[in-house]
Amino acid sequence: MAGRDSLAALNREVVACRACPRLVAWREQVAREKRAAFVGQSYWGRPVPGFGDPDAGVVIVGLAPAAHGANRTGRMFTGDRSGDWLFASLWRTGFANQPTSVSADDGLVLTGAYITAAVRCAPPANKPTPAERDTCQPYLERELARLGSRRVIVALGHFGHDAVCRVLGLRPKPRFGHGVEHRLAGGQVLIGCYHPSQQNTFTGTLTEEMIDAVFSRARELCL
Repeated sequence: MAGRDSLAALNREVVACRACPRLVAWREQVAREKRAAFVGQSYWGRPVPGFGDPDAGVVIVGLAPAAHGANRTGRMFTGDRSGDWLFASLWRTGFANQPTSVSADDGLVLTGAYITAAVRCAPPANKPTPAERDTCQPYLERELARLGSRRVIVALGHFGHDAVCRVLGLRPKPRFGHGVEHRLAGGQVLIGCYHPSQQNTFTGTLTEEMIDAVFSRARELCL
């Protein structure tokens, strides 16, 4: 219970953060102006905390909230096309109770998995600066420390992979590749996964079979 409480306290701290002026301005501008499809909705417009099972064996690290996805809904990967792919795969591989994620109150529950990101605010053009990345890094460090049951970290894309390597102090940095595994101290494993962005899914760079293979392997490593 103490670990759960400390994780909840960290998430409250994340939500209150205003450390990066550019990101604060952008996330709030997006929340005011909104996309036409969501004009009647209230946007979250704040940093997005991690989400999932506090006792997770698998921790998933993405890049940052999408401007009209998690920055709108307040939950990681919820309400955008990347999330559609991610949660459908987590459902097919037994980590989620449903294949869709449209809002923070849609009943989605993760078992054995926890989702977070290297940067907690939606960045312009989906590109945080190095300074913004470094400012947010302590949150990921503290989060991973509180997720004491983790056995596998799945890094989505080069950015997520680089963030994990920085937090864990991996030198030399292991190469990123889809499905590429790197053994960590204590028997843990880092697995690379192409990010389920539209750029990757529309072009066939990432297929359902490919992403399912990563999460099936992550489950196997937790047994």
